[in-house]
Amino acid sequence: MIALGLYGVVATLQPDANFGRFLAAYGGVFVAGSLAWGMVVDGFGPDHCDVAGALLCLAGVAVILSAPRSA
Repeated sequence: MIALGLYGVVATLQPDANFGRFLAAYGGVFVAGSLAWGMVVDGFGPDHCDVAGALLCLAGVAVILSAPRSA
């Protein structure tokens, strides 16, 4: 828990203004990747809510990364 908290603090100290967007996008990919890992490695069978949630996360990633930004 301490390491996770420190990771959050270090993330806020990044000088790039877009770092938060990249971190959020990584989180969405991590959610979907975790389900895929569970399916392949552990034989986990996701239900329809698992799949819908992962797709929703990936849709969020697409919105975050594709939104037009002013320079």
